[in-house]
Amino acid sequence: MNPALSALFDEPEKRYLQPNELNVLSQYVGSLPERIAVYRQLRDEELTLMQQVADTLQQQFPQESEDLLKRSIQNGLLALRYAAMALLTDDTDLVTRRLQSWLPDMVEAYGTLAIDQALHALLTQQLSRRFTAPQMALLTPGLAAAKAMLNPTHAVATDTTDAPLVGMF
Repeated sequence: MNPALSALFDEPEKRYLQPNELNVLSQYVGSLPERIAVYRQLRDEELTLMQQVADTLQQQFPQESEDLLKRSIQNGLLALRYAAMALLTDDTDLVTRRLQSWLPDMVEAYGTLAIDQALHALLTQQLSRRFTAPQMALLTPGLAAAKAMLNPTHAVATDTTDAPLVGMF
């Protein structure tokens, strides 16, 4: 869950929530029905959505092996699922936490940056066709967090190194 929301529940024995804290909670709770609706639609349309993306990727990258395209599509699917969970929990950092430990290494090892960038663009295009602007506004932060990992200058600090890592989206 979003750390700011989670923090609201940390110390109930000390005090009641302040009006501004209640407003934050109220805004989240008020947006929950729409978040759940978007999540359900993503879940229900995932196969169709990703098949359309996969078909277009095959057309755009006919020179790439099927295994390489499958790897990118599978990674894109996982990134989409993490973005969906981030939408539900209002925790964009969830995407980064879940992807940074493995995705940058996969993209670098298999050299799929161009495919992954195209996949992100196609995925965003497909999502924009399925969801309204307000729904996309809820989903976009998670997708943007995943996309930010594609930037070759995106450095992810880890316990062992400060070397830049390249990831998907």
